[in-house]
This record gives sequence, C-alpha cells and structure tokens, in this order.
Amino acid sequence: MKKTMNASVLGLAHRVFGGVLLAASLGGAMQAALAEEPESKVTGNMSIASDYRFRGFTQTNYGPAMQGGLDWEHRNGLYLGNWNSNVAQDLYNGATLEMDFYGGLKGEWHGLFGTTYDVGAIYYGYPKSGTNPPQNSLLLNNTAYNNTEVYLGLSNGPLSLKVNVATSDYFKMASSLSAPLSTKGTTYVDLGYTQQFLGLVFGAHVGVLGLKNYKQTQFVQASELGTQPLTPTVNDYKLSIGKDFGDNAVVTANYFSTSKRGYFQTDAYGLRSAGKSGLTLGFTKGF
Repeated sequence: MKKTMNASVLGLAHRVFGGVLLAASLGGAMQAALAEEPESKVTGNMSIASDYRFRGFTQTNYGPAMQGGLDWEHRNGLYLGNWNSNVAQDLYNGATLEMDFYGGLKGEWHGLFGTTYDVGAIYYGYPKSGTNPPQNSLLLNNTAYNNTEVYLGLSNGPLSLKVNVATSDYFKMASSLSAPLSTKGTTYVDLGYTQQFLGLVFGAHVGVLGLKNYKQTQFVQASELGTQPLTPTVNDYKLSIGKDFGDNAVVTANYFSTSKRGYFQTDAYGLRSAGKSGLTLGFTKGF
C-alpha cells in the first residue's frame, strides 16, 4: 500500500535539503555556498526486503520484496516522486505491482524552534488490478485497487508526526466488498522517533489507523480469528536499527507488531492475518 523507503537514506537527502533552506536566511559564506547548490536534483533508491510491511501489515504474504523509486527536489521546497514494489497478486485482485506517485512542499516552519513541515498528496496505484482476479475470492472481480491521501508532517529533532487522510474509499475497501458506505476520510497518524548512537540509527514508531464507517457487516477480521467485526482503530508498532556503511548503502532490521493482527488479510480470501508480529531485514542503496 505505501512506500516504505529507508528513513536513513531519505533522511540524509532531507537534512541536506533542509540545510539549504536554513542557509538562505544567513547570508555571507552561507549565501556563497547556497549559490553553488543546484536549483534542483534527482535522487533514487533501490531496496531488497525480506517482507514489505505497510502500516504494520504484510503486502507480500510475508515474502520478499524488490523496491525502488526516484525523487525530484527543488531548493524552494517543492518535490515530486515515484516509488514501486512488488505485492501479493491475491491481495490486490490480480495486481503484482504497486506504483506510488506523490508530491508536496517541505521546509522550515520559522518561529517554531527548528520545526520542519511536509505537506503533500500521494496516489497508490496497482496496475492490472481487477483484470486478473483470484478465483472464488471475497472481492468483486472487476474492482481495481487504488487510494489517494493528503498529508501533513511535522518534525523537530528526533521526533516526527504525520497525519494522512484518505480522499477516496480507502484502498477500495467498501466498493470491493459491496459495503454501502465509503471509507473516504479514513485517517492514519504516524508518530516516530529516531536517534543515532554508536554509529547506528535507532528508531521507534507508533501508528494509528482510524477507519471511517468501520461498522459494516462486510468488514470482518481474518477468518482464522473467527471473522470478528472490525473496530474503529488499529495500531501498529515498529522498532528499527540501521547501519549506514557509506555511499548511501544502508542495512536495516525492523520488528513489526499490530494491535489486531487480523484487521487486514494476506489475500482476497480473507483467511490469514496480515499483521502478525515479526522481524524483517532490508538493504537500501541510494543514488
């Protein structure tokens, strides 16, 4: 569902970019350094991961993922990007690829003690979703998955807070199950903490998904848990440790857990829980 680009690699680019914005207010030698900065730049990343987790839930049926993306940034704060990953075909109604497109504006919020902001929108697309659906699934065969969200993020030092709001039926949950009420307006709150220590980057994350119009008979947890009805919220948790080996080569280990492992399923048959606790490993190379 969502891009999970390595925070260490992208954070490096964001810190450099933030430094450019700060330099603009200083003058002197900093202004000279700013003049040498390009108006814009393009960066990229490629990753291998033992599992692709989105908001705590596997997107690859607990299997490996190949991922990569490109980002364009202007020194005035504008940015555009694309990120891609393989996904489980039975989960996205025949799609095997996720393609995310996003854009926004980021910079320093002056007067708020070094707080930076990031405001934008993201579209999650799944090519060929609905054209080759799994047989005998719970979904409508012609449902094409996608999702659009707007977001606002704030960060200060090691702390970050980001809120996403779905502007359409959340990943087509209602329409794919013939539920009468749309999940448009679903929210996701992401609270993060990162800290460098002894050459390592440690991170902690708590996320809270608030599902709009959750109380519909079509919305149930994985059948292995007895098809219990959904609750208004579900939490996910992550602890991470990473090592940057230089030249934007980063190795990470992440431990994921959720408050309700069966809130989402591994496929369209609704059998297995997608939010089981587990450890994932990954390698990311930025360029």
